Amino acid sequence: MDINLMVLNVGNTRLHLGVFVAGELKYNTRIPHDQRDLWPGKIAEAWRLIADADSPAVAAATVNPPIAADLGAAVEKVAGHRVQWVGADLDPPIAVKTQVPSETGVDRILNIAAAHEQMGKACVVVDAGSAVTVDCCDDAGAFLGGAIAPGTSMMLAVLHERTAKLPLVDFAAPVGVIGDSTEQAIRHGVFHGIRGLVKEVAENYAMELGNWPEIIATGGDAHTLFDGWELIHAIAPDLTLYGIALAYVNHHIKHGE
Repeated sequence: MDINLMVLNVGNTRLHLGVFVAGELKYNTRIPHDQRDLWPGKIAEAWRLIADADSPAVAAATVNPPIAADLGAAVEKVAGHRVQWVGADLDPPIAVKTQVPSETGVDRILNIAAAHEQMGKACVVVDAGSAVTVDCCDDAGAFLGGAIAPGTSMMLAVLHERTAKLPLVDFAAPVGVIGDSTEQAIRHGVFHGIRGLVKEVAENYAMELGNWPEIIATGGDAHTLFDGWELIHAIAPDLTLYGIALAYVNHHIKHGE
């Protein structure tokens, strides 16, 4: 992908901003949505890397439309370029075989597209963010669907809010084999609950696909949850950015632009 492209992934809690320079990801940063005052400076910093390059452009994906509208205006003001949104302006880069493709999260589709581009075969992507998604594709790269569960922060918040005595605990990898305090017991439950979900769902996918798929992990909690776990082939924190870039390239090749 020999492109000069600023990419924006608008999640539920933060903006992930990256820049591809001559096809290589040279810059990325994450900005929580409660720090939106940082947008203009970060956008300007990123745009300078490609402002004078050949055919610079901006592509983005969102699961948070209210934030996306404001972000699009900020980008156009700073960079002077309109954002091309995956799903509205850019075609998804792979076939989507869910019952209602338009209701399938664009981030899930892009993660699978980027993983399949690298693996070239059926694979699974675990995105451990605000929610945990475990999605898969077939050998041809078609998005088949997946599983959605609460993420670590959501689990911890609900345990605190829906019980009388359980404290609000920060997420971290648990210590030891048995949780010997309330805090450690909560961490064990969340940590192993998510890993157990991933293992069980991946085993089901393998039965359906007829072979064991490689599993790629991404998302803010991926390293804490999966570092060193033999079930995970690789952890790719920038996977969605690569998926956005792939959508941009494929769309413009397809349409001869």
